[in-house]
Amino acid sequence: MFGFLNVYKPSGMTSHDVIAVLRRASKIKQIGHTGTLDPFAEGVLPVCIGKATRLIEYLNDEKAYIGTIQLGISTTTYDNEGDRVNISDKKVNLEEIETALEDFRGEIEQLPPIYSAIKVNGKKLYEYARENKEVEIKPRRVTIFKLEIVDFNFEKQQVSLLIECSKGTYIRSVANDLGEKLKTYGHLIKLVRIKAGDFEINNAIKLDNLNTTEKIQENLIYPLEKLHFPVYELTEEEKVKISNGMTIRIDKHFPAFSLVTLVYKNKIAAVAQTDKQQLRCEKVFI
Repeated sequence: MFGFLNVYKPSGMTSHDVIAVLRRASKIKQIGHTGTLDPFAEGVLPVCIGKATRLIEYLNDEKAYIGTIQLGISTTTYDNEGDRVNISDKKVNLEEIETALEDFRGEIEQLPPIYSAIKVNGKKLYEYARENKEVEIKPRRVTIFKLEIVDFNFEKQQVSLLIECSKGTYIRSVANDLGEKLKTYGHLIKLVRIKAGDFEINNAIKLDNLNTTEKIQENLIYPLEKLHFPVYELTEEEKVKISNGMTIRIDKHFPAFSLVTLVYKNKIAAVAQTDKQQLRCEKVFI
């Protein structure tokens, strides 16, 4: 079995839980996912089956979310699973939120939540938090390509945002930081990932519908549909060469040091990098 799955991760499960379910159903151990989702979050979770796990690094890693923020309250985890820290009775209006959001668009510096899996000195941040140990958290540069208000309830002080962003962006941090920008507090109460690279929520398959090998096979997406590199069709002789780890020389011109998908009889044979008119394989699948 070789390919991708566009899985809808339900709220209440970890990304690893999803993988465990798919391993039991498929009897395949070589399964991985791209872009962890917090347990309380739901939505698109791209999954790679079999040797397709070796293609994870080549997938588009931009994300899109609908996040709902509760203003007026902050928590230890920046979401509704943490303990309440601060409460404010300040009421903000739509215009104030629109103005505050201007500082969150484009390339920004963001402090990850202390309750996150980022490692500092070989230890995950949430481990420091659970041990009540202080640790220096360095800001990270992320990019928010699109940030729009989807819904706002003034009475409840809840705002839902559409956020399109780069890999590594913490929507929980956006919620917390937006609260601070508005001179109140904020935390995330709902998060739905609607897009991960080329995987979209409209085509995501619920986990209950992937409970047998046959159903998983039926919903497999062949990797060529999601890899956007130029394609080079191998001859029989070239296929033998790359299967033996050899570089091949070609007549076709590709941009220098770009990636190319090598195909043999309509199946992925390798991913290679160009070097003048040579192709050096990075990953071989035959």
